[in-house]
Amino acid sequence: MIKLVHLDRSRSERVLWLLEELGLPYEVEAFERQPDLFAPDAMRKTHTLGRAPVIYDGDVVLAESGAIVEYILALYGGGRLAVAPGAPNFARYLYWLHYAEGSLMLQLLREWSLDRMLPDADAHPGMARVRAGTLTHLRMIEEELTRSPYLAGEAFTAADIMMAYPFTTFRRHVRPLDLGPYPAISAYAARLESRPAFQKAVRPVGPPAA
Repeated sequence: MIKLVHLDRSRSERVLWLLEELGLPYEVEAFERQPDLFAPDAMRKTHTLGRAPVIYDGDVVLAESGAIVEYILALYGGGRLAVAPGAPNFARYLYWLHYAEGSLMLQLLREWSLDRMLPDADAHPGMARVRAGTLTHLRMIEEELTRSPYLAGEAFTAADIMMAYPFTTFRRHVRPLDLGPYPAISAYAARLESRPAFQKAVRPVGPPAA
């Protein structure tokens, strides 16, 4: 059985969500964020970086939400929530699966970090360029979602599990993100949040294990 080290309001909800979608058995060691939004020091007992998610699967210890999602799909997915290499939308699926962390979250965290560190971020040289970069990302995603209900096409996939976090938990609990100008993204986020497996994944999962 897979054991997940989970931090509330973090990317580890992607792994919980995937496990729920696939109906796989799992156990959770849950931690809560500190008031400063950082993970508690106790998490360093589970991984050197003290971050989540981390999974234990037999002798395997694996961090990074994207790597964990691919690992679970490859070993336990049975073809579900993935796109086969021969499919016409395979490259599209791979792009969004990795764009979520490789581009979008990097951009959002860059802007969020500057806002927190700089006393008057808007007056800082270069901040306008950072904010413009975020808008470019959002416009691209909006355009993509006007073509299909999900980012890899007509069907919900693990690419959507990876892409949801900025528009759901991160937007609501970490960094506000105005989706008013982006109706397709807003509708997309609502579709994802309505999934029963998503709702189970974001529910409180209990205190840290003793």
